[in-house]
Amino acid sequence: MKRCVAAVLAILFGTFGASAQAGWPPKTVHFIVPFGAGSTPDLVARLIADRLHSETGATFIVEDKPGASGNTGTDAVAKAAPDGATIGISIGGPLAINTLLFAHLPYDPGKDLSLITMLVTQPSALAVNSSLGVNGVPALLDLIKKSPGKYNYGSIGTGSLSQLAMEAIALKSGTRLVHVPYPSSPQAVQALIRNDVQMVCLPAISITPQLSGGKIKLLAITTAERSPLLPNVPTLKESGIDVEADAWSGLIGPAGLPAATVERINHLVAAAITSPAIRAKLATQLMEPIPDTPAQFRNRIAADIARWRPVIEAAKIKIN
Repeated sequence: MKRCVAAVLAILFGTFGASAQAGWPPKTVHFIVPFGAGSTPDLVARLIADRLHSETGATFIVEDKPGASGNTGTDAVAKAAPDGATIGISIGGPLAINTLLFAHLPYDPGKDLSLITMLVTQPSALAVNSSLGVNGVPALLDLIKKSPGKYNYGSIGTGSLSQLAMEAIALKSGTRLVHVPYPSSPQAVQALIRNDVQMVCLPAISITPQLSGGKIKLLAITTAERSPLLPNVPTLKESGIDVEADAWSGLIGPAGLPAATVERINHLVAAAITSPAIRAKLATQLMEPIPDTPAQFRNRIAADIARWRPVIEAAKIKIN
């Protein structure tokens, strides 16, 4: 009899626990962003948090925890209790690229995190100073091949997607470029306008507002296909060089997050970011929502690691 009662209680408590988790969110959710206020992940987090608050009545506290190329905030999510009260945003750096750049990470992206869904993608843009006199990617490649090491490119830091994209272009075209890092996209763009650097591959939203001045030219974007938000701009692939480098972000939680909770968050967040109101706000930043499954998210991380490993090795890029 005791064994029967214990079994019934276990079933009842197990069912209640699964139901409670599936009923996410709890009263308060901490939403951790591994970059500073005003960054793209911060913007996306606040849009989602506001929408989920309106939909569920729960309180969402967005916490910016920048540092170590996004590793600090991502580690904070990994170290949180898997109870649904802490989720976070991360990007390709802390989830994929940094595994190749850092000798030691405080977390293992493959073991210490629950992947919930991809969130948004944003094209990077290859732009040049107009004084180069090139009007397309083939002409640019011809120019830099003739003088290896002559031309500078700007980035937003060692190991950043903006550096890797340019190094991939140099590697696949068989030439060399000189890397000049800057603290932010606006500073790199200003360097391009001044001709301190002759080319950049930066988030498209940092380039497009500057085109009317005539000092710089937008040659291509880095997504696999043309962006509906920039329909007249060709991709690098269309232009003859097989390089993809879109900036994406995804929703993560600590490892051990129950499957019912992951499914519930995935459902709510996918509905939020594809809503007309949020889609319109994302479009102003040239971002598109790309919700998917945890398995597809994991495949994207694996693909990025495979894509960037040979580039990082060829360019001998290391952070520590």
